[in-house]
Amino acid sequence: MAPPSVSWRHASNRTFLSKYSHHHIAVFLLTFFSYALLHASRKTFSNVKVSISSQWTPFSFNSSVFIVEPDEIWKNIHLFPDKDAATLFLGLLDTIFLFSYAVGLFISGMIGDRLNMRWVLSFGMCSSALVMFVFGTVTEWLHFYNKIFYCTLWIMNGLLQSTCWPCVVAIMGNWFGKAGRGFIFGLWSACASVGNILGAFLASSVLQYGYEYSFLVTASVQFAGGLIIFFGLLTSPKEVGFPEPVEEDENGGSEEDAHRPLMTSSDSDEDEQSHSIQASDAVRKPQAIGFVQACCLPGVLLYSLAYACLKLVNYSFFFWLPFYLSNNFEWTEAEADQLSIWYDVGGIIGGTVQGLISDMLRKRAPVLAVSLVLAVGSLYGYSRSPNNKPINAVLMTVTGFFIGGPSNMISSAISADLGRQDMIKDSSEALATVTGIVDGTGSIGAAVGQFLVSLIQDQLDWMWVFYFFILMTSLTVVFIAPLLVREISMLLQERRSRILAG
Repeated sequence: MAPPSVSWRHASNRTFLSKYSHHHIAVFLLTFFSYALLHASRKTFSNVKVSISSQWTPFSFNSSVFIVEPDEIWKNIHLFPDKDAATLFLGLLDTIFLFSYAVGLFISGMIGDRLNMRWVLSFGMCSSALVMFVFGTVTEWLHFYNKIFYCTLWIMNGLLQSTCWPCVVAIMGNWFGKAGRGFIFGLWSACASVGNILGAFLASSVLQYGYEYSFLVTASVQFAGGLIIFFGLLTSPKEVGFPEPVEEDENGGSEEDAHRPLMTSSDSDEDEQSHSIQASDAVRKPQAIGFVQACCLPGVLLYSLAYACLKLVNYSFFFWLPFYLSNNFEWTEAEADQLSIWYDVGGIIGGTVQGLISDMLRKRAPVLAVSLVLAVGSLYGYSRSPNNKPINAVLMTVTGFFIGGPSNMISSAISADLGRQDMIKDSSEALATVTGIVDGTGSIGAAVGQFLVSLIQDQLDWMWVFYFFILMTSLTVVFIAPLLVREISMLLQERRSRILAG
């Protein structure tokens, strides 16, 4: 006969797994791949920067054009006198995209809480795919190169893509409760990294025919994904008659008790728990939370500012890593694209492992702080990487683990925690708004960072860019320090209580 502790653990696992149906699996996969496809299209732009830069400068020749234009005509259609000027404009496009994306997130979060999120998500995916197709494929087919037109399209793309992330996080929050959320969301948040890998694969596979075909392939796949979302995604368990997720953690406590330091310092009583259950079962649709009210929720501003610094670093790797590898080590663009995948592999593992640890501790901030401190060392180590692909890949994976992991946690699991805290349990329509605020603030930081990266690299060198990354990672720790101190004190109090009780 198995010991009681083993039997209890097996029963707990069965209870945990029994909460999930095939609808949960379908929602997990559909939201996962919807955002993965969105990131694949973004990754296409970063992966073909070298080709675009060559096309926008004189005396370049796109391999997809089989008729050699006369030299004087080729000179007349170029945008920039040299590759340095083209590189600065590419950095400007990244900044424009992220600024418009950030503004859109603040708006899209509120829209997602007020409209059918399936419609919003599908519209964002399909319309963004059309913009990508025009930006990268149509303009090249027509040999139409115009700075204002490129900037306008990229503003539209940022606004349209901003509709997706608040919706997918909110939908996941509707289907999955706090029990195991760190692990589930850590695994699910790998969607961005999987999208990066998919985008790198799609872009590099057709890049030999011309960069416009990279845009064509990824845009087509994304548009098809948007159609699947429109016809197949369920945004809430209520749509199939399921109850809201059981607000219970693995130890049998209420969700309000789990991970308390992020939300509030007071304990919920039984009346509040009963009221929460009644509110979730109410027939009326909960009122969506206001923007200012969402900003004032405990932890939202601190994590938003922290994410602004961290997303700056994470997205700098996303936008500039293939370009850095190609220029710094003189590797081919296809080789750089394939090698950059290892950063995303590290982020996938980091988000899952760190999310699982935070579930076990029932605290997020300590796990984030340890990872970010180690990220400082990994950034310095990667900046000293020799011109050796295996060593570079290992250092890149370690860096992705310690930077991509915390970034995934803040943007997914922690955003869901912040949008489901007990003081707004009467208004469950807050997830998309809170997620939009956190990710929108992060995107503002990332937008400023992309321009600074191109400027620092142009005026100084890549080593100073890594010093800048180290500074931003350190600031992330500073912003979460109040939450870190609070959660560590809570852990110590819990330990003392267990010792006294034992």
